[in-house]
Amino acid sequence: MKTIHHKKPVVLLVADDDEDDREMTREALEENFVLNEIRFVADGVELTDYLLRRGRYADPASSPRPGLILLDLNMPRKDGREALREIKTNPDLRSIPIIVLTTSQAEEDIVKSYDLGVNCFITKPVTFRDFIEVTKSLGQYWFEIVQLPSVRE
Repeated sequence: MKTIHHKKPVVLLVADDDEDDREMTREALEENFVLNEIRFVADGVELTDYLLRRGRYADPASSPRPGLILLDLNMPRKDGREALREIKTNPDLRSIPIIVLTTSQAEEDIVKSYDLGVNCFITKPVTFRDFIEVTKSLGQYWFEIVQLPSVRE
């Protein structure tokens, strides 16, 4: 039997404008013992401010660089597509893996997300039970199997 070596905790940044979805994400990750620090932003403007340490995110101690981003596409002010484009064209940010987790099932969104450099695209499950299963798989894959790049401040 293969032993899984647990890596050091990773800061997970979740960009989602829906408060219920943010809470469901937190609960599902906790239910699956994903013991990583989770930070939340409500739209693409906050996401880029966080990553570029602007405004209320200027202090690195309160806005640590994420090792992984969960990104909703449909958000106000700046949607996930635009934020994804900005992140993946920024040499200091493009190595951060991004998982699109959205209600969209549109082929155009899937293709465009991959064209922009997303690491995977997942349509949000409808039920909490299914959401727990998805986050369990995500947690196992991204936090136990995958080698993530070292976080550099």
